[in-house]
Amino acid sequence: MAKLSVELNRYFFEEAREEKVTLSDILTLAGERIFGFLFVVLALPSALPIPAPGYSIPFGIAMFFLAIQLIIGRDRPWLPAKIMNGSMSLKSVQGFIKKGIPWLERIEAITKPRLSSLCTSLPGRVILGIAIALMSISMMIPIPGTNTLPAMGIFVTGFGLVEDDGAIGLLGLIICAVAGAISTSILIAVVWGGSSLIDVIKEQLGR
Repeated sequence: MAKLSVELNRYFFEEAREEKVTLSDILTLAGERIFGFLFVVLALPSALPIPAPGYSIPFGIAMFFLAIQLIIGRDRPWLPAKIMNGSMSLKSVQGFIKKGIPWLERIEAITKPRLSSLCTSLPGRVILGIAIALMSISMMIPIPGTNTLPAMGIFVTGFGLVEDDGAIGLLGLIICAVAGAISTSILIAVVWGGSSLIDVIKEQLGR
């Protein structure tokens, strides 16, 4: 099976496409690695260090549905028709893919099947699914600082699922844990006042 970066480059840049791209269209690329593939693709716009307004909430909702299905052991995902038929302009998708492919290639260079039980066994997929579900909820929160790092955690964890690489999956879980701590501290700061973890880190770096 071709590398994900190769598949995305072929699909979005080498072949003729409609002006609008739906999630249903993208599913044709996934094959057996469908869950991991969808997590990587849906997390990519928010995980990149570029503005991606408007995508975190709908994509977060879609990934939450997918994570629940991963937890309960489904082999193939199901999403509501509204989500499956929702579209983005081809140019927007190509922009994200173009910026994301170098990151994909870097991760692909170090991935290989190892500690695969984390990605293939039901207990392992439950753990990964719970982490992704929590990060998806964080992505739905319309507060700065609660979107990008959780999306990065989902992106890396999803890549572990794509390649059956438990080591990459563990790295994704670590990123998710850090993102969860930061998102929680931001929410506490917003609701009850005080400093968030990001504020504390900035203060320490300033010193």
